[in-house]
Amino acid sequence: MNLRGRDVISLKDFSRAEIDWLLEKADSMKAFARTGTNLLQGRLMGTMFYEPSTRTRLSFESAMMRLGGSAIGFAEPRITSVEKGENLADTVRTVENYADILVIRHPLEGAARLAADFASVPVINAGSGAEEHPTQALLDLFTIKKELGSIDDTTIALVGDLRYGRTVHSLAYGLSLYNVKLHLVSPELLRMRPEVVLDIKHRIKVTENPEIGPLLPEVDVLYMTRIQKERFADMAEYEKVKWSYRLNASQLSNVKDRMIVMHPLPRAEEIAFEVDGTKHAKYFRQMWYGLLTRMALLASILEAG
Repeated sequence: MNLRGRDVISLKDFSRAEIDWLLEKADSMKAFARTGTNLLQGRLMGTMFYEPSTRTRLSFESAMMRLGGSAIGFAEPRITSVEKGENLADTVRTVENYADILVIRHPLEGAARLAADFASVPVINAGSGAEEHPTQALLDLFTIKKELGSIDDTTIALVGDLRYGRTVHSLAYGLSLYNVKLHLVSPELLRMRPEVVLDIKHRIKVTENPEIGPLLPEVDVLYMTRIQKERFADMAEYEKVKWSYRLNASQLSNVKDRMIVMHPLPRAEEIAFEVDGTKHAKYFRQMWYGLLTRMALLASILEAG
């Protein structure tokens, strides 16, 4: 399969065949994820992060370097000409002169697609406002496949902030390409966006629930998310929902032996630290899978391997 030169803006742009191929390629990256390779020697990635990031930015930079390439960019727009009033299009057209591929995170929805419209090099969406985070969804799908053996025939619960959580939007699109049962668990105020539900419900079985407890015995994947305080225009609304869900070790006493707990991180209070030591916790393992997935993505786009 050839993904050379491909933009990665939305998971809706990918077929199941393409995702399955990428996940197989991610698995093959284990061979040199520790020792490195010169596959992308001489290639350069430009990172444009207008919002804070730990895992996404560092994993992209690590992935590029382990493939033999290099990375430049910024993690704080205040140190760039953005502070002088430069618009996104001009910044994109500047940075593309120095890099073979751009990775962008921006607080505004649609920013990544706008960047792709102006760029002559491939653009990867590393998070566009509360809209999507497609590479997070790819690594989440890879995590499920590696930990459970298959994405098909699983029951998955997405829990927490389904309105503003861009990771769950992309993941829902990806899961809808597989044979899964999907539970959407959130307070009324933070229900999954109607356009996402409308898009996926004709392909898979979807339920919406306010409570997590009754679902725990049947789920194979419990995907927790934090309530995203920074997305709320009204802090009074945030105060109403910030303690909606909290997973502790005692709640895991009646779950499937193979059930896994995932989280895109960072977490706030939604997963107690005591859960970290259980066999179900896989959210730190997700970061390793994320490195492999992003290595596969960069190698495929820049080398069509």
